[in-house]
Amino acid sequence: MTLRTLGSALEHRDNETSGHTERVVSLSVRLGQRLGWSPDQVLALRWGAYLHDLGKIAIPDAILHKAGPLSGPEMQIMQSHPRIGYDLLQNLPFLPSEALDLVRYHHEKWDGSGYPAGLRGKEIPETARIFSIVDVFDALTSARPYKAAWTHEQALAEMRKQSGKQFDPELLRAFARMIEDESGTRLIENR
Repeated sequence: MTLRTLGSALEHRDNETSGHTERVVSLSVRLGQRLGWSPDQVLALRWGAYLHDLGKIAIPDAILHKAGPLSGPEMQIMQSHPRIGYDLLQNLPFLPSEALDLVRYHHEKWDGSGYPAGLRGKEIPETARIFSIVDVFDALTSARPYKAAWTHEQALAEMRKQSGKQFDPELLRAFARMIEDESGTRLIENR
């Protein structure tokens, strides 16, 4: 409950993401269960999902709430939030390393072009690889002041274009199947 409260508190600071934490936690847990993860692994995924953006607490409001694109230096500050979140959480003895990995590496990309460490492929911890898929899907399918919500079909089509670049292809396929099964339809695949 405490970790859920922390995640929700961050949403109040970044008021464009209302409901984001609950949605990404739910999607992450469902995908972990679908993949056959143990209850302990799913719990680590849940806790990491609740805490994924904790580091944004240290990002100045002028950057976090900026209406337009971020400058290079502003982007560097924003990209520090995974490291800050990890630093804030790493000494909590009850948090499993998989949850900390999610917080620290959820902006890594399959092709190595992500941050903070430029990890690639299976160097990226699995919790972070799963969460990056869930996080992007929620961002695309949620309305924001600067964009309308995309349909599930539109989001999955765009994400499939990033398979092997931004996302782990195997995990993305599993996620797309889960979304399709839950919606009761088979969406067109762009392979």
